[in-house]
Amino acid sequence: MSADVLVSIDGQVGRLRLNRPKALNALTMPMAEAMLAALDGWRTDPGVAAVMIDHAPAPDGDPKTSRGFCAGGDIRMLAASGVGDGAAARAFFATEYRLNHRLFTYAKPTIAVMDGVTMGGGVGLALPCRHRIATQNTRLAMPETAIGLFPDVGGGWHLSRLPGRIGQYLALTGARLNGAECLALGLATHYTLSDRLDETKQLLVERPSGEIEIILAGATQVPDGADILDHRADIDRLFASDDLEEVLAALAADGGDFARKTLATLRTRSPLSMKVSLKLLLDGHAMPTFEDEMRQEYAVATHMVQRPDFAEGVRAVIVDKDNAPRWDPATPGAVSDHLIDRIFAPLDEADAWNPA
Repeated sequence: MSADVLVSIDGQVGRLRLNRPKALNALTMPMAEAMLAALDGWRTDPGVAAVMIDHAPAPDGDPKTSRGFCAGGDIRMLAASGVGDGAAARAFFATEYRLNHRLFTYAKPTIAVMDGVTMGGGVGLALPCRHRIATQNTRLAMPETAIGLFPDVGGGWHLSRLPGRIGQYLALTGARLNGAECLALGLATHYTLSDRLDETKQLLVERPSGEIEIILAGATQVPDGADILDHRADIDRLFASDDLEEVLAALAADGGDFARKTLATLRTRSPLSMKVSLKLLLDGHAMPTFEDEMRQEYAVATHMVQRPDFAEGVRAVIVDKDNAPRWDPATPGAVSDHLIDRIFAPLDEADAWNPA
């Protein structure tokens, strides 16, 4: 059992508490394996009525090391594997996606407490859960285009089902949403202030059978306005196309402050990642099941993790932190349809992802 995730049963609630505070609880392979094992064990345990996922408080009580629900996956490991044979990266993705799928299909009620940074792999943990609590500390994003990847862990499914073209905007820009915005978009089902979380969790532990909705409704507060909705019309208009060049042209022609800032952001992102992301959401909106989505995302991740953009993005953003990536291909026009088709090509059956 990994010490980086605390597994316990509290009353009738199975507890999964992420416990890697100095890394903002970023997921490792042992953490994903421990959570999968716990979920499989609790599935038929009559003593477990519900499952709650949150993060443990930092041992030193320092709020700076308690500010993350989950900041993503083990990016450095993935990048190191990607420049080699990619085997460790594929094993991680396969396990992580099984965890995402297990949560999505879990028969018992699941509750995610998205207090703090919720990005990448953290989004993959939270959004499959039936109940998702946001707070004033929530900062949710899928920032993968900045490091040469794409919004995986079910991003093609979740983002493509947001109102209008907001999912495409979030996938390309990696924009961060606060708790109020998560609630307004349906990414969170409930919103409360963080100082009420301990009380709410205790009530859930005491009365998980049939009273979860009542407890969460009683804890829910009305947050301030969701700023992203102020830009809804602009987003729907400027991101109307599934063609990246057309999106960029619309932003360049607009001239407004929002379009100008958004275009400046997209010019720093991997052209390949952005094109992959648009196709992922286009396909994801029509995907028959979440299992099908995970199977496609695994094939795409298998190809993308060994592309040069991933290693370069991690170097620029995480290792050297010069924020000056040299993308390859360097421009959207240089990303051919043939390259996109290769990246989305299904894997052989022996190599394909499966939920078991």
